[in-house]
Amino acid sequence: MKIFNTLNNSNTIDGFILLGFPCPREGQILLFVLFSIVYLLTLMGNGSIICAVRWDQRLHTPMYILLANFSFLEICYVTSTIPKMLANFLSKTKVISFSGCFLQFYFFFSLGSTESFFLMVMAFDRYLAICRPLHYPTIMTGSLCINLVISCWIFAFLWFLIPVIIISQMSFCGSRMIDHFLCDPGPLLALTCKRIPVMELLFSTLNPLLIIILFFFIMGSYTLVLRAVLRVSSAAGKRKAYSICGSHLAMVSLFYGSVLVMYGSLSSQQEEGMQKIVTLFYSVLTPLLNPVIYSLRNKDMKRALQKFLGIQKTVLIKKTLEQY
Repeated sequence: MKIFNTLNNSNTIDGFILLGFPCPREGQILLFVLFSIVYLLTLMGNGSIICAVRWDQRLHTPMYILLANFSFLEICYVTSTIPKMLANFLSKTKVISFSGCFLQFYFFFSLGSTESFFLMVMAFDRYLAICRPLHYPTIMTGSLCINLVISCWIFAFLWFLIPVIIISQMSFCGSRMIDHFLCDPGPLLALTCKRIPVMELLFSTLNPLLIIILFFFIMGSYTLVLRAVLRVSSAAGKRKAYSICGSHLAMVSLFYGSVLVMYGSLSSQQEEGMQKIVTLFYSVLTPLLNPVIYSLRNKDMKRALQKFLGIQKTVLIKKTLEQY
């Protein structure tokens, strides 16, 4: 790996060095192949959900519209990190430009915040469907669903805008090496020429605060859902309620379980290796498992996916026959 000369301020810095996963060249190539497969599977799986919801009229309901938008979000989320990771696996310098670093920082954390908002909205949707079934069609209308989706994107992308602008204007000294596979605020603040405790406190509380607030809202929604389910006398009704909520709860557990380990404690200092593993879990593994979780536990989604894949197979066969 090439080491560059130390530069003393942000006006002369032309990039940072993302150390990623240091290992021999053979290991880098193996990781490149592994993450390429993960990335392609994530794109295919989440893309299939989007297409299935788009083409199956029976899935044009708020629940599945939210799921399709969530799948699109997962595609954006992994795209904010994995392509640069793949490039660095094959690179000798592993440099990310100054502007590229802060763009990645902004989009990664904004998309992660958007995912938290989406999980909250999906929990609210499940609460209305189970606890207010008679009022559900009049409350969760198509226009409200669209407004909620737009609000998730807007609020999440505004949450980190000012802090990212502030830190991007700071002066940076030292080796410029970030012992991570992405531009994380902790390593970035460690490279600043002058420590600013106020900024460190801001970044150590901003993300956990949003996550914890939304997490309590989700848990509150599902506490009410659980109470409603326990009042249902029929076993079939309980099974249907568990089927509706099971997939979403599994995704909430995966995402928030790893995120709370990472950011839930304001005083905890994670080791660098553990930081990378936990970050990989919620930023790469969760988007990969999203299609599996939602398709395996949902009969309507499985039928829609089978229909969609059947249509694609038929089209492919017709095109092949036309060539001959």
